[in-house]
Amino acid sequence: MRWLTPWFFLLIPLLVALHFLRRRTGANAPAALGFSTVGWLPARGRDRTRLVLNAIYALAILLVTVALARPQKGLRENELSGKGVDIMLALDVSTSMRSEDFQPDNRLFVAKQVAQVFVGQRPHDRLGLVIFAGTAVTQCPLTLNHPLLSDLIQRVDFGMVEDGTAIGQGLATALNRLRQSRAKSRVVILLTDGDNNRGAIDPLTAAELARALGVRVYTIGVGTSGIAPMPVDDPAFGRRYVMQPVVIDEATLRGIASRTGGRYFRAKDSQALAAIYRQIDQMEKSDLTSAAYSDWRDRGPDLVLIAALLLAIGFGLSLTVWARVP
Repeated sequence: MRWLTPWFFLLIPLLVALHFLRRRTGANAPAALGFSTVGWLPARGRDRTRLVLNAIYALAILLVTVALARPQKGLRENELSGKGVDIMLALDVSTSMRSEDFQPDNRLFVAKQVAQVFVGQRPHDRLGLVIFAGTAVTQCPLTLNHPLLSDLIQRVDFGMVEDGTAIGQGLATALNRLRQSRAKSRVVILLTDGDNNRGAIDPLTAAELARALGVRVYTIGVGTSGIAPMPVDDPAFGRRYVMQPVVIDEATLRGIASRTGGRYFRAKDSQALAAIYRQIDQMEKSDLTSAAYSDWRDRGPDLVLIAALLLAIGFGLSLTVWARVP
């Protein structure tokens, strides 16, 4: 139960004071009509009748006052579970992510799909998105607006930043977004398919910064073993495929994870990548339960209806069986 306008309860002591003032004024008022004797009048019955009517009217006024305070009752209680974790996704959008060793499409397409599913599974956490290639940019700061974040993930494409692989820069940009966070747990999930070849910040230096900030970093290396087909648009012969070697700096990615208390994962296909995100999702959960009401119903009209019925009963009795003789 909640009250939207509780200040109307201040009317109750005011009405009580007015009632006693009226009784006192009425008791001191001179009689309008004198009788030589009043012994023949049924005084006790008359007093009892007045008491019942006054009680009915007082209860009606009290109900109206309570109705003005706008009582509302929650009709459904939801149990919310979640830790309130702040998570930044750092996603590699370099040209090598075009490689089509992940079905049904290239690495970036599958990575975006899996990230959207992950976002949808954490309704009570703030999440954000950083993309990086030759440099890094924030696509979405930490937010609870998950439909917006999912839409921004869907819009990620090649060419949004200059080419290259600046892993350290991508991690540092994500850390900057978590720097002011007050969440109990702060996490970066960094996904890449290459080795650091651009940017002014070394990946392990960024990892030390993450450790100083208390941010845990999960690193994911994506790509099959050996070589992978990569589409090339040739102006003369159209699209063709060339086989490119898969080069992932796993030692650096492991170093980032180990220094920050996270883990390194290797995804060689789309199913493995989806399983990795599910595993991270389970690792970052903790017990936190709170009750939240939804579908609030205003009970004021019900109280007004009861008050109206009481007034009708009171007026009906005063005009019939308890009618006063002039």
